[in-house]
Amino acid sequence: MSAIYVSGLKKTYAGKPPVEAVRGIDLEVQQGECFGVLGPNGAGKTTTIEILEGLLQPTVGDVEIFGRKWADQGDAIRHEIGISLQETQLADKLSVLETVTLFRSFYRDGMDPLEALRRVGLQAKADVWIKTLSGGQKQRVALATAIVGNPRLLFMDEPTTGLDPQSRRELWDILTQFQGNGGTILLTTHYMDEAERLCDRVAIVDQGRILALDSPANLISRLQGDHIIAFSVGDITFPTHNFAAIPGVANARIDDGHFCLSVAEPHVVIPQLLTTLESLNLPLGSLTTRQASLEDVFVSLTGRHLEQDKTSETMAE
Repeated sequence: MSAIYVSGLKKTYAGKPPVEAVRGIDLEVQQGECFGVLGPNGAGKTTTIEILEGLLQPTVGDVEIFGRKWADQGDAIRHEIGISLQETQLADKLSVLETVTLFRSFYRDGMDPLEALRRVGLQAKADVWIKTLSGGQKQRVALATAIVGNPRLLFMDEPTTGLDPQSRRELWDILTQFQGNGGTILLTTHYMDEAERLCDRVAIVDQGRILALDSPANLISRLQGDHIIAFSVGDITFPTHNFAAIPGVANARIDDGHFCLSVAEPHVVIPQLLTTLESLNLPLGSLTTRQASLEDVFVSLTGRHLEQDKTSETMAE
C-alpha cells in the first residue's frame, strides 16, 4: 500500500475566467520515501499539497492517504500525518514545552513532548518562551509540533526557507532520521541542493502539471551530459545551434547571459569549442565547468530558474 495515491487530480477556482491551478496530476508516493515537489510560484504545487492534507477539496480526481479517502476516513488520516508549514505562527508567550504539549493533545496517540524536543535538539530550550528563539529554533519547534503525534507521513512545505546554512543542515539531519525510522516525507522546496540531498524522487510541476518525475540522478542523466560548460561571448544573441553541432554536446541553451552546453566529457569538448569560437570570430569572455544539477533539469524543462520569481504566491499557488 502506498503512502499517497493521486489520480487525475484537478482544481479549478471560480472566476472570469476560471483559474486552473491543477490540471491533471497523477502520482504515487511509496511508504518510507522522501518525495519532493518542485515548482515556481503559481505552479499549483501548494494547491496540490493542501488537497493531499485535506485542507482543500479537489474539483476532480482521487486522493488516498494510506489507502484511505478524506471524505469518509478523514479523522483516521489526521492522526497519521504531521504538517510543517513554511511559516508556523506560534504563541510568543508560551514556552517551547507548553507549545509542543498543546499540539500533542490533538492526537489520540503520540510521543512524550520532551521526546519530540529531544529529536529536534531543543530539550535545553524546553522552558524558554517562543518569542526568544531564533528563526532556526522556531522552525525546529514547528517540526516538533508536526512529529509529536508520531505520524507515519510528514508534509513539509518549504521547511528551510530563510534559514542560515547551519540551521538548514540541522533540519536535514532531523528529516533524514525521521525517514530512517520508517517515516514518509512529502517535501516542497525552492532549493535544488536540498531536493538532491533529501529526496528519493522528485516531481517537477509547472502550470498545474507534472513535467517530469524520477529520482534526482535519473532526471539529471536525461540531460545526456553529467557536466555543464558555461561560457560568454560578445554577442549573446548568437544562435545556439552553432554550439549544439559540436561533437560531444548533448544540448545547448542560453541561461542568464551565458551559453550552457550539456556534455559528458568537457575535456574533449572544450578544445573543439575554442576552435569553433575562433572560426566564428567570437571573443571568449569567460568559461567555467561544473557538475549538472536539478537546477539544470528545471531550466531545460521550464526555461527559467526555480528561484527566479520570488514574488508573492498567485491564486493558482
